[in-house]
Amino acid sequence: MDAFYASVEERDFPQLKGRPVAVGRAEGRGVVATANYEARKYGVHSAMSSREALQRCPHIIFQPPRFKVYKAVSQQIHQIFAEFTDIIEPLSLDEAYLDVTHNKKSMPSATILAKEIKRRIRETTMLTASAGVSYNKFLAKIASDYDKPDGLFVIEPKDAVAFIATLPVGKFYGIGKVTAQRLNALGIVTGADLQRLSLAEMTALFGKSGLFFYDIVRGTDNREVVVDRERKSYSAESTFENDLASRFAVVTELYRLEQRVWSEVGKEGKLGKTVTLKVRYADFTTITRSWSAEDYIGTFDEFHKAAKTLLHKVDFENKTVRLLGIGISNLKDAESEYGRQLRMRFK
Repeated sequence: MDAFYASVEERDFPQLKGRPVAVGRAEGRGVVATANYEARKYGVHSAMSSREALQRCPHIIFQPPRFKVYKAVSQQIHQIFAEFTDIIEPLSLDEAYLDVTHNKKSMPSATILAKEIKRRIRETTMLTASAGVSYNKFLAKIASDYDKPDGLFVIEPKDAVAFIATLPVGKFYGIGKVTAQRLNALGIVTGADLQRLSLAEMTALFGKSGLFFYDIVRGTDNREVVVDRERKSYSAESTFENDLASRFAVVTELYRLEQRVWSEVGKEGKLGKTVTLKVRYADFTTITRSWSAEDYIGTFDEFHKAAKTLLHKVDFENKTVRLLGIGISNLKDAESEYGRQLRMRFK
């Protein structure tokens, strides 16, 4: 879906049309869950702090999240998917993989089928979706982001390797901003640069993920669409170009990771009980610390407090940090507890 939460807000509150909108809370430690395309023109994006969003776009309008509404719309969309295929792998409220090889409409063309799905979504929800059509998950995902909003992009098998060669490395699944910068510093800028690397070189760069990247840059991704895929946790981690040498630097980077995680938790309308911290020192020694709350964690402040508590249990004396990670697990839907959903705010 295109800017899903924000698009639902614009649909339900027409006075927002044509104005920059972010879903989240403006005050305190608010985090942007979704920004509409007007707001994105100012550089506002999901997981950004509300404070920074206001600095970039002072006239932005913040709408409090309405997870019950978003989930209801998501259910409508998935009902439409089910008209075409039973092989559906949901990734979040607003995104899914569909295997339409043998579809219910007996359509020989996935492109025609994608057009029909888009039409049905618009007709039913008054919202737009973007579709990516290809022969594997990696390429379908890339294609779905290629022509937003209201896009439809097709990558045929004969064009796959050439298309992948043109992609910046930051577009590859699993390559984050820091890793992309490290690759760029090594002269690896595009998919074509990755295609020239041997399997041994890929493994040296990406460790156990080396084989995955070696395959996908050649257009091979054998992952199947998994029905009823249920996410067990949300997490984010960063490996730093320069080791963190002070507690202040660790706290600052951890806070950024917390915001990323909480944005995803909020986006999917979840609550969690268990918070896990991961720290890897410069010597590659890795430790994890976990803590479980008696009740479900429903605000960013509670999540941040738990992360800080875990951080106090980690030894930083004469040590520098190579990697940080934070996650939340033991999940349930926010709407499943009456009264708890009101606490699920970006505060």
